[in-house]
Amino acid sequence: MEHLSLNNLSQQAIALLQQLITIPSYSREEDKTADLLVAFMQQNGLEPQRIGNNVILRSKQHDAAKPTVLLNSHHDTVKPNAAYTRNAFDASIEEGKLYGLGSNDAGGALVSLLAAFMHFDAIDDLPFNLIYVASAEEEVSGANGIESIIEAIGHVDVAIVGEPTQMQMAIAERGLMVLDCKAIGAAGHVANNVGVNAIYKAMPDIDWFRTYRFEKESTWLGAVNMNVTLI
Repeated sequence: MEHLSLNNLSQQAIALLQQLITIPSYSREEDKTADLLVAFMQQNGLEPQRIGNNVILRSKQHDAAKPTVLLNSHHDTVKPNAAYTRNAFDASIEEGKLYGLGSNDAGGALVSLLAAFMHFDAIDDLPFNLIYVASAEEEVSGANGIESIIEAIGHVDVAIVGEPTQMQMAIAERGLMVLDCKAIGAAGHVANNVGVNAIYKAMPDIDWFRTYRFEKESTWLGAVNMNVTLI
């Protein structure tokens, strides 16, 4: 691949991000942005591998004896908030800021990491391997996102994951486990004070989630929390 200047890479990345913003890419509906990413890579002499809506690049001089660095960000977005005041799919630049749905989370990181991959992949005798992954379904922790391609990615020694952090390196992250719990009552007319109210049965359990304290705490993130978010 031709060794492009940093300014050229920067301009390409910005133009790519503007194109990505104009294409709706809600979680589980990212096929069109995956198409665009693959086309962009191929136009630049790269050989992407696509698995579902995940797109993978590997450095051309892969050497099993060298450590491997993973560059990863996602190209799916949430749906625009009802209070959104702009056209969510208009990628406009105003006073040096690029607006549009997904520009911050995580389009900026997505194209920046791709530009970094392209820059380093053009260098001969790189002391490490690079793998770039534009993953899908991140916003919904979907089964067809990065979880589905772990084996295809293979062993990595360190990963740089692009998310909005105001350019501050984050070295710890809270995980997520979702529990769907069910309280079962019995039908009965409230006027006759019969039946079993499932909401009342659930209340002690809801309070248990609210007040439970885990024994272990993270050095960086503090106590683990459980939150009931929907009844």
